[in-house]
Amino acid sequence: MNGVKDIDWKPLALVPLLALIVLPFIGSGSTWVTLTVAGLAMGMIIFIIASGLTLVFGLMDVMNFGHGIFITLGAFIATSVLAGMGDWTASGELWRNLLAVLPAMLVAMLVASAGGLAFERFIVRPVYGNHLKQILITVGGAIIGEELIKVIWGPLQVPLPLPAGMRGTIFLGEAAIEKYRVIAVVVGLAVFGLLAWTLARTKIGLLIRAGVQDREMVESLGYRINVLFIGVFVAGSALAGLGGVMWGLYLQNVTPQIGAQVNILIFIVLIIGGLGSTGGALIGALLVGLLTNYAGFLAPKAALFSNIALMMAILLWRPQGVRGAGR
Repeated sequence: MNGVKDIDWKPLALVPLLALIVLPFIGSGSTWVTLTVAGLAMGMIIFIIASGLTLVFGLMDVMNFGHGIFITLGAFIATSVLAGMGDWTASGELWRNLLAVLPAMLVAMLVASAGGLAFERFIVRPVYGNHLKQILITVGGAIIGEELIKVIWGPLQVPLPLPAGMRGTIFLGEAAIEKYRVIAVVVGLAVFGLLAWTLARTKIGLLIRAGVQDREMVESLGYRINVLFIGVFVAGSALAGLGGVMWGLYLQNVTPQIGAQVNILIFIVLIIGGLGSTGGALIGALLVGLLTNYAGFLAPKAALFSNIALMMAILLWRPQGVRGAGR
């Protein structure tokens, strides 16, 4: 009971509160349901992308502005893998589509994690503890990575169409909900559950959180914190690769700038949620996804500014973010 009483319910109420406030302005209940599910799906994809940077930024105190390159890499890997599985993606059966998309996700995560390992070793490791140098060198690394992607896949837009069984809509009364958005929500919840369980219930999660609080104490017990933190960086890169696949399928096309474009949303989510907070990142991502869809419907010209306004409002209310660092 004490654990339940200690939970701060105010941040958890922000997502349904935003949805209810907007309902009278939209007018149509079916349109509201469609926009809400679309916003939740977009938010879940953003959370998958942002969760990796949440770990790296919040737990390792590394300002990795090159995170977007792993998103782009994951998306382009998906185009190559799925291009060779035309029989599976063209099928109208969902299970065959999943057997095509799942390998694409796994390969994207493996390649992104390998890229993350190299990025940490040669770019980030020399500037640990210096935020200004981290910003400069990771931005430079992202530019180099983007140019390498152009060399391999070309500078032009590459289509990444949804498999046939994931297209179309599901009707809830008069509300039309795209199938892929439902899949995105399920995948996002699975990623959140796995991360929350790992950080809160496993020995590795305990050591990582303890290492952030008191590195010397953990090392005195014989644990190699450097190895754990490298693992965190690699895991964060893998999640970015997974998010790149999801985001590319969401847009149904991929460009070399896709990671840089979504980077702005990621940092807004991190600031709203609180650095290092997985739960905060989820709340922030859902708020950003919902507001983007609502604003795009009600006032398209204000859609780009809406998320910045949301971030400013949250910071005026809670400067540390909705959940605070590491919560």
